[in-house]
Amino acid sequence: MNKIKTNLQVPNKLVTEKEGNRAVIEVSPFEPGYAITLAHPIRRVLLASSVGYAPVALKIEGAAHEFDSIKGVLEDMATIIINLKNARFKVAPDALDIPIEYSFTGSKELYAKDLANDKIEVVTEDAYIATLNEDVKFNFSLIFRKGMGFVASESIRDSIIQDNFIILDAFFSPIKKATYDIENILVEDDPNFEKIVFHVETDGQIDPVDAFKDAVSILFNQFTIFTDKFDIHAITEKKEELNEEYQKLIDPIETLNLRGRSFNCLDKTNIKYVGELVLMGVDEIAKIKNLGKKSLDEITEKLAEIGFPVEENLPADVQKILETEIENLKEEE
Repeated sequence: MNKIKTNLQVPNKLVTEKEGNRAVIEVSPFEPGYAITLAHPIRRVLLASSVGYAPVALKIEGAAHEFDSIKGVLEDMATIIINLKNARFKVAPDALDIPIEYSFTGSKELYAKDLANDKIEVVTEDAYIATLNEDVKFNFSLIFRKGMGFVASESIRDSIIQDNFIILDAFFSPIKKATYDIENILVEDDPNFEKIVFHVETDGQIDPVDAFKDAVSILFNQFTIFTDKFDIHAITEKKEELNEEYQKLIDPIETLNLRGRSFNCLDKTNIKYVGELVLMGVDEIAKIKNLGKKSLDEITEKLAEIGFPVEENLPADVQKILETEIENLKEEE
């Protein structure tokens, strides 16, 4: 049956899991249709507006243009440029927009890790750059910048003031993957609410969870014109909490000091809190596997001693708050 609503559900659960440069971020619950409304813009901002570093200009001693060959180097200029674009870096602020000079001599396979110094951190250390023979002296300079997304060399050319540099297309984005899935979840008696599961992978320039936070921040900032001009404030629901007289209901079942057999039966059924027993009532408690009459009597006596006999129902509003608090406690375990 459809319900008439005056307020929409506000998501209140966010879970992150991270392994290396990959993260899974789950957000819920959303009203039907609202998950895609939020998920797609966040993904778009992640891919287009995440900040990273890239080389934007290259000068190699003895090379006149980007299709030239270099004496004593196996690769030609075009291949070296591609290899440099595939390498990923973090650059100190005072090393941006100035030539960073390198010099290598003798037989050597050159990798991105060889470009690291006190200003340049190499993320993809094993990225291959070039092979040098024993007679070569390989001198070159790189200019790095910080930016977003992809920027073609034509858009960079006029801003490079140094002479004789070859301008490179720059792919700044540190995001390798940004996808999402939308799943239906049950909220109260409605199975049509939604959960977004984001999958984020970076190239190592930035932590994936930090990249997600930055994307949300960028998106949020786009709305400040409305919040400022229209004096809009977020509507927050006051969190309902149990009154002091009901606080015992969220105590662990260990506080009941049950016999080992009774406690083990409850523990194996994943009953962790006193309030779970009160919510169940005597008939449901009696159905717990391997719980005998003696244990049932003990449990009902203990609950009566603390003022919550199982034959008495809790007020409806207390039941709802208690169910929510127990659910949140179990999610935090």
